[in-house]
Amino acid sequence: MTAIFPSQEWLENLETHLNTNEKYEKIAKKWEGDIAFDIKADGALENDLVVYLDLWHGKCRGAKFINADEENEAAFILSAPFSNFVRVLKGELDPIQAMLTRKLAIKGSMAYMMRNIPTVLEFVRCAQFVTDKVLGE
Repeated sequence: MTAIFPSQEWLENLETHLNTNEKYEKIAKKWEGDIAFDIKADGALENDLVVYLDLWHGKCRGAKFINADEENEAAFILSAPFSNFVRVLKGELDPIQAMLTRKLAIKGSMAYMMRNIPTVLEFVRCAQFVTDKVLGE
């Protein structure tokens, strides 16, 4: 159940994994808020890309790519160059440290994210689990 990030297969695998992972469901049972990853083109990624996930109480109610020019009103928007998202997925960059140092810029309640660090970390583990390769490798 692994795929190349970012691809439709990767996104579908992530949604499935989030919805079938009992550990994520338990840890994220109080999470309320959709999230968008605003991935800025760099390296092998030639165009900006936005990954949207509707996350609610330990489940993913939907996952899709949206146009980077489209209005995005997700509760949380994390923006960064493609290379920083790749570093998080490879375990080379801690997601919490990345947010605190603005290597992943966050729009939304940073306080909410900090109160839900276990949820954030488990989400990242799920994303790492379904990532076999990244674009350009």
